[in-house]
Amino acid sequence: MTLQVQHHISDELLLDYASGTLAEGWSIAVATHLALCPSCRDRLSFMEHAGGELLEAVDIDQTSSATDSWQAMKRRLAAETDKPAAQAKPRAAAANDAVLPEPLRSYLGADVDGLKWRALGRGAYHIPIKTGDTGSQVRLLRIPAGKPVPEHSHGGRELTLVLKGAFTDGSSVFRRGDLEEADETLTHQPVATPEEDCICLAVTDAPLKFKSLIVRLVQPVLGI
Repeated sequence: MTLQVQHHISDELLLDYASGTLAEGWSIAVATHLALCPSCRDRLSFMEHAGGELLEAVDIDQTSSATDSWQAMKRRLAAETDKPAAQAKPRAAAANDAVLPEPLRSYLGADVDGLKWRALGRGAYHIPIKTGDTGSQVRLLRIPAGKPVPEHSHGGRELTLVLKGAFTDGSSVFRRGDLEEADETLTHQPVATPEEDCICLAVTDAPLKFKSLIVRLVQPVLGI
């Protein structure tokens, strides 16, 4: 069945990925989302093509700043999005039945059934993922069906990519392939939907700020 991804990578994050400036931890999340989302693969391809044209067209010594170039890129992205469907480029299918697509599966060495999960408490599990990026933490999370994540805010940026199952966050529902971006302005309590456990990839660059005192006390031990 074709995925109907509803929540996509932001232009800013995808541009960092396209330009090669995104650190490894964040790149894992973006690359895994791209494996599941033909729409964002198209956007990435367009960015790479348009970026090459911008470099050729702009005389850096004379004129445009980085901000000018980014504004020009956004105008071109908007124009591409507004094209009639008949003009859109064909989208390649992500032919992969595994729960964990590449490149994520290679980092973990197996699909979900072959992994050794570590208990977080209240039926939740996680697997920390080692990278060469010291500025972020990457982990696989498994949240029990129908159960909430403890309410929290953020000390920095958080990316959460759904790989199996789904969760709700306020009025929004995130399913396989959907990516949620959060920052210091968001306080929330995602809840796994009742049909099955929710498996997500989560990347953060600062410890979460939990409302519960009990969770804050065990937080250093759990490494979250």
